[in-house]
Amino acid sequence: MWRGMQVGIGELMALGSAATWAFGIVLARQLGRSLPPPALNLLKNGVFLLALLPLTLWLHTGPVPRLPVREVLLVLASGVIGIAIADTLYFRALNELGAGRMGIVGNLYSPTVLLLGFLFLGERLGLQQWLGFALVLGGVGLITAGDGDGATPRPAHALRGVLIGMVAVALMAGAVVMVKRVLETQPLLWVSTLRLSGAVGGLLLMAALPPLRRWFAFAPARVPWPRLVTAALAGQGLSMVLWLGGYKYTSASVAAILNETASVFLVLMGALWLGEPLSRRTVAGVALTFAGIACMLAGSSP
Repeated sequence: MWRGMQVGIGELMALGSAATWAFGIVLARQLGRSLPPPALNLLKNGVFLLALLPLTLWLHTGPVPRLPVREVLLVLASGVIGIAIADTLYFRALNELGAGRMGIVGNLYSPTVLLLGFLFLGERLGLQQWLGFALVLGGVGLITAGDGDGATPRPAHALRGVLIGMVAVALMAGAVVMVKRVLETQPLLWVSTLRLSGAVGGLLLMAALPPLRRWFAFAPARVPWPRLVTAALAGQGLSMVLWLGGYKYTSASVAAILNETASVFLVLMGALWLGEPLSRRTVAGVALTFAGIACMLAGSSP
């Protein structure tokens, strides 16, 4: 009974993560007009870390968990790779593609987690999951050439954004698979705080390097701070905790597939909130990728 309840919690957390992530990405798309991607990533994660650290200390009961050095290094590395680097690339691709199209590229996430879970966690891929992988790749491919109607980026621009987005998604997938075993045995909030600390530390180090310093420059007066705080606490913070919780309480494959519902929210919010066009190619890409997700979900069922 308890095990069934845990699986249910994991699935709900994965779906909640998808919804809050999509909300945060729409806000990030708006914030990208006044902040370069590295600065946006540093500010959002820095704000959330300032909120998460005291919350973790307040909610935690008992002694502070003592993680083995290897696990600490894994969690810190996961933060640098999956947040500091991957999110910066994600925001860059978001600026080039828009929220809806980036949501479709993001559908590569679950196939990547499925593949890495098979290679490193012993989670098996069935025929339906491989078919789903192929359908998702096809859906992403539909958006790389543009629509030819002026509503989408020209092909070279779109291809660059898609390639950057694909690298970002692959890094995110690899970073969460790295800490899957740690999440299963350690407190969720402590792992989240440590991982976020690694991300903020990595971003601060990058900002201190002279060749990269100009990429972090911004005008504070131009920043919509209330929107930034909302994006940090809801879109970045709550989403990340729910995301890691999904991986803690259910398998990596199931959590990754349920995370893909974020693309529905992104396409709809991009159209309704940001006025991004819903072209025939975009709709076809959504349909194809969700057919792939359905195949993977059916293939992961016992």
